[in-house]
Order: sequence, then C-alpha cells, then structure tokens
Amino acid sequence: HGPARDPRPPITVAEAAPCPDPVASPPRTAVEMVAPARERVASAKDVVVQVAASAVTTKDGAQVNLANIGSIADQMSALAGRGLNFKLIVSGSEALATKVAGAFTALLNLKEPMGTGHVEVAALASESELAKEAAAAAKAGLLVYLSHLAGAPSLHEGKVVPTYDPSSPQLAKAGGADAQMLAAAWALAQVSCPVVVASITDADVVAKAVAGAEVGTVFDPVALSLPSDSHSGSSRDMAQRARTASRALQALPTSERVAMLERVADALLAHQDEILAENAKDMDEAKGKHADALIQRLGLKPQKIQMLADGIRAIAKQDEPVGRRISQMEIANGLILDKVTAPIGVLLIIFESRPDALPQIASLALRSGNGLLLKGGKEASRSNTILHRIITQAIGPLGPNLISLVHTRDEINDLLSLDDVIDLVIPRGGNALVSFIQRSTRIPVLGHADGICHMYVDEKADLEMAKRLAVDAKVDYPAACNAVEKVLVHRSWVAKGGVQQMVEALQAGGVTVHAGSEAVQQLVPGLPLAPSPRIEYGTLDVTMEVVDDMPAAVDHIHMHGSGHTEAIITEDVATAEAFMRSVDSACVFHNASTRFSDGFRFGLGAEVGISTSRIHARGPVGVEGLLTTKWLLRGTGQFCAKDTGITYTHKKL
Repeated sequence: HGPARDPRPPITVAEAAPCPDPVASPPRTAVEMVAPARERVASAKDVVVQVAASAVTTKDGAQVNLANIGSIADQMSALAGRGLNFKLIVSGSEALATKVAGAFTALLNLKEPMGTGHVEVAALASESELAKEAAAAAKAGLLVYLSHLAGAPSLHEGKVVPTYDPSSPQLAKAGGADAQMLAAAWALAQVSCPVVVASITDADVVAKAVAGAEVGTVFDPVALSLPSDSHSGSSRDMAQRARTASRALQALPTSERVAMLERVADALLAHQDEILAENAKDMDEAKGKHADALIQRLGLKPQKIQMLADGIRAIAKQDEPVGRRISQMEIANGLILDKVTAPIGVLLIIFESRPDALPQIASLALRSGNGLLLKGGKEASRSNTILHRIITQAIGPLGPNLISLVHTRDEINDLLSLDDVIDLVIPRGGNALVSFIQRSTRIPVLGHADGICHMYVDEKADLEMAKRLAVDAKVDYPAACNAVEKVLVHRSWVAKGGVQQMVEALQAGGVTVHAGSEAVQQLVPGLPLAPSPRIEYGTLDVTMEVVDDMPAAVDHIHMHGSGHTEAIITEDVATAEAFMRSVDSACVFHNASTRFSDGFRFGLGAEVGISTSRIHARGPVGVEGLLTTKWLLRGTGQFCAKDTGITYTHKKL
C-alpha cells in the first residue's frame, strides 16, 4: 500500500485504560433497526472494543488472521468517520497481545482520516478478564467483547440469548472460561456500561453491535427493567400498557401502594452512589455545551436524594387519595349518590434537565394510581435511566409497564397524537418546550410556559425584610421557575434611598440588577437596561422598576407577568389583603419569598410541576392535581319511567 500518509499522530500500543458512556446518538451505519433492549447501546459515542488475541491468530500464535483484523479495522475506521470514538484493546499473553495490537495499528494507520471520531489501540496482558479499567478511563458507553464466544448460550441448541438475564429459564449453563467471561460481563454492566459479547466471525459485528442490532448477547441491567415487549410495539401499545397497569394499581389496597412508595424511597438511598456516578457523567458531558442555568438544574447531590426520599415518604403518609368521598346525596329514598376521587388515567410528562423530577413524578403517579410515560432531556439521559431502573425495580412486577421511559423524539411525536389513550400532558421546562407541546397535541396540557415572578415592595414595607426576601427569592436558586425576576418598588422609597438600598443588597448577593426603564437608570446610574419588560432570566439577574402605588403594581404584574407567583412586602395588612385578592396568579404571598412556591414546601410531598392553567389544577401540582372524579350511584331497584316512577328528595348527606 506504500507508506502511510495519515497526518494524525501515529496510533501506538499503550497500556490498557477504562470504559466510556452514552450520549446523544451520532450518525451510524444503517445495519439494522435498533433492537428493543439495545436502545442504550445504540446511544454510545465512546466504545471499547476488546478482541481476544487467540481469536485472530493460529493456535501456535505464529500467524495473524489479517482478514479478521482487517474487517474489524475497516468497521471501526468507518464508524470513527461518523463521530464515534474507539478504544481497541487486544487481550492475550503479553507477547501475543502486543503482536496483534501492532498489526491493528499498522492497518489503521493506512486509513485516510475522516470525520471527528478516533481509534486508539492498546494491549492487555490477560485474555481471561475484561478491559474494565479501559472502559472506566474512557468513560465508555459500551464495551464489545469479540472472541470465539458467540454470547450467552440458550437452551435452543446453537443459539445465544439476545439479552442476558441471570434468572431466565432460557439461559443454558456455560462452563469453564466461558462462564467466567459471561459473569465478568454481567458484573461490569452493573457498575459501568453495557457489554455486548459476540463472535468475531459474525459479519459486520462491530457495526451491528454499536448500531444496537441483535448480534451476540447484550449485558445491560437497564434493559431488564423494560417489559419484555417494551418499545417493540407502537407508542400506542406503550400507552395502553400504562393504562392496564394503572387499573391494576388502583385495585391494590392502600397498604400495598404505600409499601411500594417506601421501597422506592429506600432504593434511592441504597443506590445513591450509582445515581451520583451516572449524574456526574451527565454533568461532565454537559459542561461547555449548555447554559449554566441548565447545568445547575441537572446536578444531583446527596442532600437532594435525601430530600427526594423524605418527600416520597411524606406522600406515602398522606390519606388515601383514590376513592375519597367528596360529597354524598340521597337522590330518592334508597338511592344514594357518591362523588369520589379517581385517577386521571395515563399521564405523559415531558421534562428538561432536572433528573430529580423523575422520582417526584413517579411517586405522585404511584400514590394517585396513574400510569406514566416519562421523557427527560437527553442531557440527563444517564441519570434518568438509572433512576427509572431503580424505581421500577423497587415497585415490583407492575413497575416497568406502569412507568415507561421514552427515549426518542420520534416517540414523543407519536405519543402526542394519541389523544384517545393519553389523558393529560404535563411539560416541565422552558417556554420553547411548553409552547411546542401546546401547539402539537389535542391532549389537554397542564403547565406553565414562563416563570416571571414579581415582588412588590410597598410604601409600608419593612425595608430590611424586603432586602432579605428579595435576595433570597433571587439567589436561593436562580434557575428555578419560582425565582423572582422583577422587583417593583413603591415610588415613596425613591426620596428615602430605598431603591438604592434594594439595588445594593441584590448586588451584594451577586445579582446583576437591570433597570426596568430609563427613569430607573437615572435614579441609579450605571444599571444596564432590562432587555425586555417581560423576561425570565433564570440566572443571577433581576429587573428593578418603580411604581406609583399598589394598584399600579398589580396592573404591571398583569401586563408583564406569567401568572406564576407574586409577593407583596408590607406591614399594612389591609394593603396586603387587597393585593392578594387582586393579583390573578396561581400563587400570591405576603411577606414571604417567592421560593416557597413549591410542592415539597407546600406539604404536598412533591410536585409534577407548577401550573398556571385555569382549568383543573393551579399552582404546585401534587397528588390532588392528578385526580379527577367519578360518580357512584347505589340503588335498590329504582327506575325512571320518565320520572313518574320515583320521588326525588335530593337531600345532602
């Protein structure tokens, strides 16, 4: 072939390193459709391919099978051109592994560089172990092990099981070194990344494995949390399974549903290290690619997981919400009508960034008896996947069908068209997401498109209190939808220096204060002008505006707000009550931070979101917001006969 002309640094034989992680799927070869249990495999961008040296050499190790290694090298080179990154590990005796790695290196150096991906080659001086260190160091989303072993053997002679399940009755017993390798693959998959074990002689084996095609055996505990036919049918099938599971859940006694919630809380704490490890990978991947506000919402910490567990236990302790009698009436003698609470049915929840939303929403669905379809942002894919697996396994047999995790945008588009089998959509995210959902479906949508919260500092406010509450409402969690975005100050504070003091207090808290108008700029020189009178910053920025009086503040809020949360700071109770009656928002507070607008802080245990809708639930939506009503009529043989056969009493009981 002549001398290599590759301008890249030469690929060298190096020490074996560890396994990478899944990210948004890069373009890949259209070898086959993604197999149902391999969607996580198909999302891997960083891949470790481990080749057993004995599988590509003669028995005595004297000759290398150039056809086999050439095919593997070609596939990896082509896939690297499509954006995948490979770490090729050759395992065997030190001399043999080095020899085969050298052959791979020589072949790969002949390839013309294409695309953004790359291939590294390394040797591992042991054929009896998996390259787990290499997988960890590379933060791999997939390890593909290629040897003479075709996968985990099935009871059907000559076949392998496509998905490894140690409890499956279809799994045949392997022996010797094969059994050790299969056990190692399962152990690695539980703590690091999915593993595909396949025969090196399978055609296009690397391309098929990374594309999620059904080749060899996949080892992935997340795949086992899916129902056996999950995603193999249509989106309609997924929604119908959720409805069936919801009805089964409603039929269970309260004690069993409470026990499920307690198991979920326990499981979150027991698996805290796994959750934080996966979340750290999401955080690392997001850095430099997303805004600081999104990254802030993405992070999980031990105290957050403890708070989630506490919230779930608080939900478990609530009175039984399903079947609770709201009213009772005697329609006629011996004919009694009850109005009781009932689950809405099947909920589709679409949320961005915040993986802590998943356990909150799942626990509320469990308590209220609803089926659940969840779609999280791709930036939190690892966190959502591990949380979903832990929660559905803790629930028990109903879990995988009751709570499904939707993986692709195409599935969302399909689900949004199913107004006959999905009862409510709740989007949790920014204006763009919520507006898109509202335009794209006939299913009722519950949520808010903006969180533009106001704080009005009245002429009779305690200024020290006002400064303290304004700083808390902005600084405590700037990215939250209940963070204050605009502070309105009564004009009387101008002459007393109150406006300047409010600005200085916020600036001392690290907040950039924007002037709501040129008039405010003149009062406090140097303030940048706000980009819009109606803006949700989601960062350490706030707008300062001066208003003539309380009615003017109310008018300003109605003109520029989003109906989320507003607060008045005043010592005048009559003014406060007038403000709270007049402001048409979901939450209105007196002498309190807007940050209290939260399901956990309201004692709801958790929330699926904060609704600014006017129909059904409004404000933080907990268990009660996920319920509707049904009528139960109990008679003793009454009939209508055009209302001549009955005497109505309509007596409230």
